Amino acid sequence: MGFQYDVKAKTMTATGATSVGQPRARIKAVYFVNGGSAGSVSFKDGGSGGTELLKFDTPANTTGTGCMYVLIPNDGVLFQADPYVTLTNVTSITFFYG
Repeated sequence: MGFQYDVKAKTMTATGATSVGQPRARIKAVYFVNGGSAGSVSFKDGGSGGTELLKFDTPANTTGTGCMYVLIPNDGVLFQADPYVTLTNVTSITFFYG
């Protein structure tokens, strides 16, 4: 049987530490709104200089409705430290973790 734990959500509009309040976290899903030009979303383990564990390249939002939802399979991606997210040409991101 898989892991059982509460899933929480956090929304961010700028690059920085996610401050999820847990010593480790599993990113389960990601929803983001694309910016006006192509960009990316990057999650690192261990701060801005940490190891990149998860990255999404984002297309340009030319119609004003560009958004993406990515469900990560199984138990998600495990971060041993508070995840750090870098947003490049992305308006906002909501990620689901546990």
